[in-house]
Amino acid sequence: MIGAIWHEVPGIVGLALPIVMGLAASTLIGVTDSVMLAPLGPVPLAAVGLTGAVAVLFYAAIYGLLSALSVRIGAAWGAGQGLAIPGILRSGLALGLLVGVGSALLMAALWPLLPLLGQPEEVVSAMRGYWFWTCAFLIPFSVLTAFKSAFEAADKPWLGTAFAFLGVAINVPLNYALIWGIGPLPQLGLTGAGLASFLAETMALGAAFLWWGYAPSMRRLRLRRRVALSEMRLTFREGVPLGAMYVVETASVSVATLMIGAFGTVALAGNQVAQAVGGVLYMLPLGVAGAVAIRVAQERGAQNMGALRPIALAAVAAAGLWLVTAAVVLVLQGEAIARLVTDDPEVVAVAAAIFLVFAPMQISDAVQSAMLGSLRGLSDTTWPALVSAIAYWPVALPLGYAFAHWAQMGPSGIWAGYILALAGAGAALTLRFWRKTALLAQSPSV
Repeated sequence: MIGAIWHEVPGIVGLALPIVMGLAASTLIGVTDSVMLAPLGPVPLAAVGLTGAVAVLFYAAIYGLLSALSVRIGAAWGAGQGLAIPGILRSGLALGLLVGVGSALLMAALWPLLPLLGQPEEVVSAMRGYWFWTCAFLIPFSVLTAFKSAFEAADKPWLGTAFAFLGVAINVPLNYALIWGIGPLPQLGLTGAGLASFLAETMALGAAFLWWGYAPSMRRLRLRRRVALSEMRLTFREGVPLGAMYVVETASVSVATLMIGAFGTVALAGNQVAQAVGGVLYMLPLGVAGAVAIRVAQERGAQNMGALRPIALAAVAAAGLWLVTAAVVLVLQGEAIARLVTDDPEVVAVAAAIFLVFAPMQISDAVQSAMLGSLRGLSDTTWPALVSAIAYWPVALPLGYAFAHWAQMGPSGIWAGYILALAGAGAALTLRFWRKTALLAQSPSV
């Protein structure tokens, strides 16, 4: 068993790395907007932050929902049913378009609520154009996410990552041109940044379509197949729990941030520093979850049930090795890391205290993420999503409040609740995976 586990580790890491890079590219467009709009003052930056706080919920939902496409293609790939993959891909692209349009309309419908939520009037009045171009951005983003999921499952993971980074590369000059105005182009400021992001993602999507349509390596993936509503329904049904789970998780972190706000401005600033680092660390378990889902789906499709547990344990080992290393660095160098961001001693102290809690949380997250991805590879999504929702809301948040206030741990206590919650979720998901693989070993049709 140990030999089989270590045999799988390179494959998991090799697949997880481009997924992580692709996820990172998805966040860089917002970062680019913030950096390039900074000279315009605090109002555009506040507008980007407010828009991003809402848009990230849609990004999470789209990623979770369409990640089911990689599992369906992975299973067909492993089963040697290559001729079925073009149909799954075309149906997935159609689903991506519908999901993107639906998400854009839903986010646009939220616009009238912003003034009712007590947001600053000068920020809301300045961000209308940026908000609606961000809504439009969700459409090409969703279809490109479907492409990325398909390429990852068809053993071409770096291809999807390349198109994601192409969007970032195009966005930089477009941003400059449309924010400040070059030649005949008008100076659009904040609105120009939103338009540039939409155009850059649309161009990247166009490049993906051209590659799919003309590259010799894509010949098998572009065989003419009909878009099947039944296939779209299956992908949607598997993906909805995952999309909902990522939204619930993101919303839980937002609520935790609000709870930390009760401790004052310094606490919020220290938490922001810690979250900036934690967000980078989170990318890896998310990438490992995507990688192990594909590998489990491929071997399940090939009816190689004996490989499922070693793959899952290899994912735990890969994520665990990285995150244990990160945990040690956070414990030993937390203050030094915080000082790279700010020189305020009070903020550094809060961030360093949160890092001490983030350290053991990394280990819990490694197991939870790996097992969640393993179950996703078995097309088991509803029950794991429910477990995660329970862990993040009725367990983590109340425990965090108790640690922060009753145990007098302060802001770091809010995150301490997540250690036990994620550990419990990881144990429950592991038991579920072991039971499911035992049943599959007895009857592969289960």
